Amino acid sequence: MAELAIEGAPAKVTSLRTVVAASAAGTTFEWYDFFVFGSLTQVISRTFFSGLPETAGYVAALALFGAGFLFRPIGALVFGRIGDRLGRKGAFLVTVILMGGATFLIGLLPSYATAGIVAPALLVLMRIVQGFALGGEYGGAAIYVAEHAPDNARGRATAWVQTSAAFGLFAALLVILVSRLALGRVFGPGAFDAWGWRIPFLVSAGLLAISIFMRLKLSESPEFARMKARGETSERPFADAFGHWPNLKIVLLALVAIMSAQGAVWYTAFFYVQTFMEKFLKVEPATINALMMGAAAVSAAGYVLFGWLSDRIGRKPVMLFGMTLMLVAFFPGFHGLARTLNPALAEAQAATPVSVIADPADCSLQFDPVGKANFTSSCDIAKSILANAGVSYQNVAAPPGTTAQVRVGLITITASDARGLPKEVVKAVKADVEGKVKEALAHGGYPAKADPARMNLVGAFGWLMVFVVAATALYGPIAACLVELFPTRIRYTGMSLPYNIGTGWIGGFVPFTAFAIVAAVGNIYSGLWYPFAFTALSVATCLLLLPETKGRSLDR
Repeated sequence: MAELAIEGAPAKVTSLRTVVAASAAGTTFEWYDFFVFGSLTQVISRTFFSGLPETAGYVAALALFGAGFLFRPIGALVFGRIGDRLGRKGAFLVTVILMGGATFLIGLLPSYATAGIVAPALLVLMRIVQGFALGGEYGGAAIYVAEHAPDNARGRATAWVQTSAAFGLFAALLVILVSRLALGRVFGPGAFDAWGWRIPFLVSAGLLAISIFMRLKLSESPEFARMKARGETSERPFADAFGHWPNLKIVLLALVAIMSAQGAVWYTAFFYVQTFMEKFLKVEPATINALMMGAAAVSAAGYVLFGWLSDRIGRKPVMLFGMTLMLVAFFPGFHGLARTLNPALAEAQAATPVSVIADPADCSLQFDPVGKANFTSSCDIAKSILANAGVSYQNVAAPPGTTAQVRVGLITITASDARGLPKEVVKAVKADVEGKVKEALAHGGYPAKADPARMNLVGAFGWLMVFVVAATALYGPIAACLVELFPTRIRYTGMSLPYNIGTGWIGGFVPFTAFAIVAAVGNIYSGLWYPFAFTALSVATCLLLLPETKGRSLDR
């Protein structure tokens, strides 16, 4: 590609090809770091939260995955201010160093069994650093590429930054899969869960070195260089972006019309779907990894395709198509995964429904992220057993004072009340009820795990492709659209905040919130209402309020 001359800047220039490659490679590495954690939620739960009950530990691990996203808007503000005042290049060079260091250190942390409460505390700190760094990464990379690209090819150029999410997820799943298989073959099936999970985190050291090397070769973006040469950089990015109504209005519009759906759609399609398949459909992790690697590989082409298409027909229609498709596919798609990956479960749910008959006053929410609730009433014991088993159930109100019952088809199991009893007795009571419930579930055709011989992997992959098309159609043009919405002097600060609130606070908490809803309500599909609501909000707002930005000049 031709070199880009920068008015009022030093002679050093960078080709668009190098700009795209270095930006996408660094962002791929950061997504790899973040996705390794999300893909190892079950192992993280057992390693760092072994002092909690099973469901509480799993929810805590999902919450910790979301906690990294919680700090992304803070990173967006800090690095956005740096990027708008001092330059794009330096800001996102620092982010990759922070991200890589935190990820490498996670691989060296002691387990709960070794260090007690210190272990999860250190893990929380590393997740905060990861989220803080990632908050400044995406905005810098997207802006840097967009400010180098010509107006008529901005969607295609920035779409390569979007592919970094696919490559990062693919790389994370590949390293996990290879490590799991290799260690299992050499040391036995328990080696990966015992210590081999550290390998994907430690591998990040080599990727970090490559990313730093590539980014050191970059020069400043032409738009920022021109603006700096004219003395027009913002001295107060926060005040200019959020204290000036025309700019604040753009921030709010970007959040509601685009990023609410982006967070909900993307993290449902690529992360909550993994939780759903593993926890509720009882699919083996290796099968899930293979399916998600295929989906991630296809998605890389989807980002570029839809980014290119947005250069032709506009950003808005392409993004609106993606979010609307996902809105329609949420519930049919997850039901389809159940039928294709665990047909025995789908058949059992239809033929032998499960219900919990209990006094509502005797029931608590089946959600305990800190592990302090005992769940020792008869209703709580019944529901916690079903929640841990990943079985949907209906709630049937019983008269006050009634001991809870679990009804599996025609079989009824009476739970026991263990309130006020010693821990050892409570454990024995729960084990007794659990044994009877599992026996009834097995009699009713509920499988303990998905049967590989009955899986329709092609059908399941087809449903994943529906999610991939929706997610890539929405995500492919987003970088170009966001960059075009904001003026240059506050672009880094202005676009980074709504992006990271949408992906961090809405998207990052999809697995945690959806699983918590399922555990509380009892229906394995009920958690989908969380991403559905945010997607519906964006569809309406995008359709009515979002302007078309294709072809806008960035020098304004």
